[in-house]
Amino acid sequence: MAGDIERGRLKLEWARTHMPVLEGIRRRFESERPFTGLTISAVLHVEAKTCLLALALQAGGADVHLAAGNPLSTDDDAVVAVREAGIETLAEKGESLARYRAGILAMLDADPDVIIDDGADLVALAHTARSERGKIRGSTEETTTGVTRLRALERAGKLRFPAIDVNDAEMKHLFDNRYGTGQSTLDGIFTATNLLIAGKVCVVAGYGWCGKGVASRLHGLGGDVVVTEVDPVRALEARMDGFRVMPMLDVAPSADLIVTVTGTTGVVRAEHLRVLKDGCLLANAGHFDVEVSKKDLERLAVSHRPARPNVEEYRFADGRRAYLLGEGRLINLAAGQGHPVEIMDLSFALQALSAEHLAKYGRSMEPRVHPVPAPLDRAVAEAALAPMGVRIDRRTEEQERYATEWEGGTS
Repeated sequence: MAGDIERGRLKLEWARTHMPVLEGIRRRFESERPFTGLTISAVLHVEAKTCLLALALQAGGADVHLAAGNPLSTDDDAVVAVREAGIETLAEKGESLARYRAGILAMLDADPDVIIDDGADLVALAHTARSERGKIRGSTEETTTGVTRLRALERAGKLRFPAIDVNDAEMKHLFDNRYGTGQSTLDGIFTATNLLIAGKVCVVAGYGWCGKGVASRLHGLGGDVVVTEVDPVRALEARMDGFRVMPMLDVAPSADLIVTVTGTTGVVRAEHLRVLKDGCLLANAGHFDVEVSKKDLERLAVSHRPARPNVEEYRFADGRRAYLLGEGRLINLAAGQGHPVEIMDLSFALQALSAEHLAKYGRSMEPRVHPVPAPLDRAVAEAALAPMGVRIDRRTEEQERYATEWEGGTS
């Protein structure tokens, strides 16, 4: 562990200063102690913002255990700082896959009442390698990939406990997925490459909320943005947003940068690599390191070397080069600092309130995927406006009656 305790304390202090919504929840938790006697295990990207979520849960009385959601996303300074506060944290930047997987298993060995997950890695193990764990009240899920896995378990009739879909809450996907992923993905690309976006052909694979954020930020910096999609509705939306839309095979020969944001596997594979433009940068902003096929890269390349930190050069027999950023893992965390602090204030506020909801009501909830209760979503939005100095209108009594009549179908 190479973390520095003083740097870690400063990073947590900086994040706390810019996370007023979560800080308000932490103060309430400290007073009300909603998690007294409960154990919470979380598998997340362990950096300063995440540590403040863990500390808020601890303030609410929980025995908190924390492990890495990605071997490259950990901030070692933040780890030593949160360990100082008494939270078991099994995470180290660049840790081996064996150690990374052992950390996740240890989260279930802690026998949690509530799970906080990023990609459903912990939930998946709770249904396989640690399926004997029986007291779990429920889980919360941060990502599109994780929700997809949860819904697959639900459809198969195998989901053992309720899971709250934090990812699709308005205060999550409208801000975290779009603005957070958009900015942090570029942060990671810039840090890894120190190259210009303006004038480059920038391909965004996938036009969900994360892809929209990445595409808009690349366009704002002067990139010539092309979107690839498998969904006709999203393809049409991208076209009407002003972007060219075409198959990956058609755009690969002219692509200067490809960013995958799909949540699926093999988005950039052998057929694309064979025609890829010389010098193309390959970055991934999806949860797992499977969107750019490293197996195909290694099979087709005649040489492979590090070009600079977080940049690997693959050279093909005809002399063309492809540059894989951050080992194909989440580029915003492998090479960048993750989502902006203010964005994670909103997402982690939702996580904290959803965990509290499971602590209170999880035993009586059906074992299926549940949305974040609307009042929690709204509470986070209202709490976020005040520190920004934003005031909004309120409905008049007449408007309330009018809305109620329409909603009730009586007009």
